[in-house]
Amino acid sequence: MTSKLTRVSAVNRRAQIIEVAVQLFARKGFKGTTTREIAERARVNEAILFRHFRHKEDLYWAVVDSKCGLAKGRRDLQRILDEKSPREALVNVAEEILRRNREDPTMTRIFFYTALENHELSQRLFRAYSLRYYEILADYIRGQIRRGAFRKVNPHLAARSFLGMVAEHYQSQELFGGKRYRKFDPRRVSETLADIWLGGLNAPNGNRRGKTRGRKRL
Repeated sequence: MTSKLTRVSAVNRRAQIIEVAVQLFARKGFKGTTTREIAERARVNEAILFRHFRHKEDLYWAVVDSKCGLAKGRRDLQRILDEKSPREALVNVAEEILRRNREDPTMTRIFFYTALENHELSQRLFRAYSLRYYEILADYIRGQIRRGAFRKVNPHLAARSFLGMVAEHYQSQELFGGKRYRKFDPRRVSETLADIWLGGLNAPNGNRRGKTRGRKRL
């Protein structure tokens, strides 16, 4: 019984340290946050912190994994692309990104801090998070090109262009204050961005109906 209680306490303590580190990394960056400050806010001493995380970088990656759910996020993206039509899939992907970041902007702030502060951490974060998403979407686009649904383009650039549109909208609204001047419904935003992107990617023979709808709305 004592052993079981100790394990539960250790798990809770680790989660508490990560929770505190999330807020500090998002507010002050990796370099601006010290392990002493994290330990004090988590109400543990540094020795206990280093018992759970041997290095500050280990704690940082625990934060990234806790916020992103790296493996689950990639599985969810692949499942959406496998199960839905191109438009439905892209709308779902965009809406999930917008919803997640609007509800919790801490990960985006950590991304920006990492890019500005630490070249090695920035590259590792890009490989572990962004690059995997780009590759999954690029593979999907490549398959659509082979089937003749999409015109021939560079799949990686096409993947970046779609995810870039979504990221730009989120950053403009949530980080740079755009929501103070104009509100947007995330679902409508996701549908509009998907339609714009598909308008450029759909093969000519498969996009006639979409073009006709666009002319009627205008």
